[in-house]
Amino acid sequence: MPKQQQPPPIVDEEPVEPDAQTVGEQLRVAREKQDVSLDDVAARTRIPRRHLESIEQSAWDRLPAATYTIGFAKSYASVVGLDRSDIGDRLREEMGGHRFATTTPEIFEPADPRRAMPKGLVLGTIIAVLVLIGVMTWLNKRSLEQPDQGNTSTAAATTPTPAKPSAPASAAPASVPAAAAAQGPVVLTAVAPAWIQVTDQGKSLFEGMLAPGQTFTVPPTASAPLLKAGKPEALKVTVGSAVAPPVGPAGKVAANVSLLPVDLMRGGAAAPAPSSVPGQ
Repeated sequence: MPKQQQPPPIVDEEPVEPDAQTVGEQLRVAREKQDVSLDDVAARTRIPRRHLESIEQSAWDRLPAATYTIGFAKSYASVVGLDRSDIGDRLREEMGGHRFATTTPEIFEPADPRRAMPKGLVLGTIIAVLVLIGVMTWLNKRSLEQPDQGNTSTAAATTPTPAKPSAPASAAPASVPAAAAAQGPVVLTAVAPAWIQVTDQGKSLFEGMLAPGQTFTVPPTASAPLLKAGKPEALKVTVGSAVAPPVGPAGKVAANVSLLPVDLMRGGAAAPAPSSVPGQ
């Protein structure tokens, strides 16, 4: 009988594994499982969305150098809960031998352009600050120059006030003892900003502004000192420890006011007093 041929033994074939996922596909699947959008990943990692899309699509020609791309992938992996080191190693193998079109480092824009201040706003702010500084400088300079100009124009435009009529003869005897007893230095004290001019026989002893609290003492050697005051009410005049009457009516320029102690204490100090010069 012919020998029967035995069928060949059945050998179990190993299942063929489907193509392994790329790093980009693995990142995308992990992201979709966590319901995270590419915009969310871009906001957390500050990586432009177009680079994240290129990593998911393995579009290496649209990505910067390998070092940057691997760093992007690691940051992406941290957001979706994958192992950074494993993703980096796998991507390095996956990109092995790939030649990039350019080696020039790319300048990346912020992930969210809304966070960057517009250039127009920055330029406008700088211009506004410079204009403000210029205006403040001009106002400060003008305020420093204003008192002198104001006082000069006031003195030029205002005519001297007429002399007060002398007190009645009946009142003179009562004021003479007080005037005769007045002794001591004559001191002009400003109770408010006051412009004054003090002369002695045509020679200027002082001219300028007195700030509140500032004083000017008439030299004892002055023989016929005269006062001109822009605001008489802003001055307090003392003779020794005694306070003299006002040197002129409020709101009017007082001119040719004798600063001799006797004339000041007489109460007629706002009137010209050439007769008060000693020796006459």
